Amino acid sequence: MLKMTGLSKVYRTDMVETYALRDFNLEVKAGEFVAVTGPSGSGKTTFLTIAGLLEAFSGGRYELDGVDVSKMGDDARSQIRNQKIGFIFQAFNLIPDLRVADNVEVPLRYRGLPAAERKQRVMQALERVGLASRARHYPAELSGGQQQRVAIARALAGSPRLLLADEPTGNLDSQMARGVMELLEELHREGATIVMVTHDPQLAARAQRHVHVMDGQVLDLTLAREAGLEPGRAAAALA
Repeated sequence: MLKMTGLSKVYRTDMVETYALRDFNLEVKAGEFVAVTGPSGSGKTTFLTIAGLLEAFSGGRYELDGVDVSKMGDDARSQIRNQKIGFIFQAFNLIPDLRVADNVEVPLRYRGLPAAERKQRVMQALERVGLASRARHYPAELSGGQQQRVAIARALAGSPRLLLADEPTGNLDSQMARGVMELLEELHREGATIVMVTHDPQLAARAQRHVHVMDGQVLDLTLAREAGLEPGRAAAALA
């Protein structure tokens, strides 16, 4: 589903070159649930924005669903992003003056889908997250956990091949966070491919695989544990 080989991302100024990613290698197979952790500034957010085709990279190769996106232009990237990727953000990113159903519908409008199909997809997605009865409410009338579920419904409505979640429980209390995590786990059991960036090691442990990013490189902690290497020592090997 997602394969990055020797990927690099360099930010350049007149005086300094800063590597956000360096020789970054990661493969996520269809149907996997992968958690990505790492300290602030480690490169995990850069990885996610590149994975979502929101940002270009400096070198290496990136294949998404079998397609090499390395040399694609902005228009082609936008089309693939809209058709194959669903995003779930920490801040929800709902439009406050649009009702719940309209928020879920926004990405579908960019596809040019007929109104009847958009309506069907929206209601199916809201039913999927248990919020069909709130379709005509505004975001401010919902709890934080409900707003995140709307954001998940917005991602699901497009039937994406890949779900990218950036700290999806970061703005929620523990009870709401558990509900959102249970929903993601249910989606994974049904076959969804999910890559989740999180700062919470307990949430990361619930994913199928756990990879750790440090200094722009990646280490698969799940494989490290299977090899009998302690996670702390394995992560330190990247330094």
